[in-house]
Amino acid sequence: MSRAGVGHNSRGIILKVEARFFNSLAKYSGHAGLCREVEVPAGASVGDLIKMFELPLSEIFLVWKNGRDITPGLYQGGVVNEESALEDGDVIAFSGPVPYSYGFGAPVV
Repeated sequence: MSRAGVGHNSRGIILKVEARFFNSLAKYSGHAGLCREVEVPAGASVGDLIKMFELPLSEIFLVWKNGRDITPGLYQGGVVNEESALEDGDVIAFSGPVPYSYGFGAPVV
């Protein structure tokens, strides 16, 4: 995992974050349910979580960090702010396209 932007004295510091999976991404959460608590080293990013859970970028349509949308645009499957740094206690939610939405293939009127 990357450690960019973290001071030299952060070695060995572990952060606890919660990853949540919705819609078509639920299958990537594993057998422990749709919410997973994981430990990551200080300096880890959202991109590191994506790699950890082997989430295909093309299937990610929305990412929330502590309830705030951190995807750079509306329904751009595969465009994710992977550089967003994680902090202890963060809740990161990943969602595939929402059924009957533009991302799911429904026309926008």
